[in-house]
Amino acid sequence: MAASTTPSAAGAVVRSLSPQDTKKLLHLVRNSKSIEIKVSVPMAEHQRTTLSMGLDPVEAQLRHVYFFDTADQALNRAGLIVRARRIQGGIADTVVKLRPVDPAGINAELKRSDTFKVEVDAMPDGTFMCSASYKGDATGQDVRDVTDGTKTIRSLFSKEQRAFYAAHAPAGVEMNSLRVQGPILVLKAKHRPKEFKRGMTAELWLWPDGKHILELSTKCAPAEAFQTGLEFRSYLEDHDVDLGAKQETKTRTAMEKFKADRKSRRRAGKTGKAARS
Repeated sequence: MAASTTPSAAGAVVRSLSPQDTKKLLHLVRNSKSIEIKVSVPMAEHQRTTLSMGLDPVEAQLRHVYFFDTADQALNRAGLIVRARRIQGGIADTVVKLRPVDPAGINAELKRSDTFKVEVDAMPDGTFMCSASYKGDATGQDVRDVTDGTKTIRSLFSKEQRAFYAAHAPAGVEMNSLRVQGPILVLKAKHRPKEFKRGMTAELWLWPDGKHILELSTKCAPAEAFQTGLEFRSYLEDHDVDLGAKQETKTRTAMEKFKADRKSRRRAGKTGKAARS
């Protein structure tokens, strides 16, 4: 994606987009329900950033995030994400998400559904993507029953979510054939500092090997994207967040780690067999 050194129309983007990408972004924004501007903070800066912003981890909401995919991540390669989250307090939610999408090509009736969302994500490195997702509600026990094998994966999702999955999943990949991947421990906190009255969300994703991702984000309506982006960027810069740092996305990192863990287990299995022979 071509980029220069001046701010782009998204406000929070450090490098500007090429004319072609700018046109594409404007098209996506005009046809979406909401915009999410997000930035990942380098690991070495997590503690300093949270202290500077006054983020209190004790007040964060605990979550367990699970993904469902085939062993070789066929859904991920197809741009389809199937996820469930257990949330502190006994509640849970689910989502079937497709990306990238062209929002102009999505059925108008589908867009009007309260549980269907079309959203554009924008990051400081100039990357952006539009996604379409079907959300659902569940209980924490529902998710536990599925992840421990007591109930089927299909039972966790609504009729509409299952239909959306069937329309976009690779041929022959049934929902009940998917594998449970996770959980990933997540701390999520809402934050409304005086310097940024629109408010923001902080999510800290933690892996057992010590890897962690801190993502800061804010959402707005498409018509407010430019102003929100400028205000958010100003707030982040006031707290010395490096907007030029390499960006890490939560889902992509999760999938990469699941893949690496699977390879590690396979190598360990082969080593064990060789030792016993």
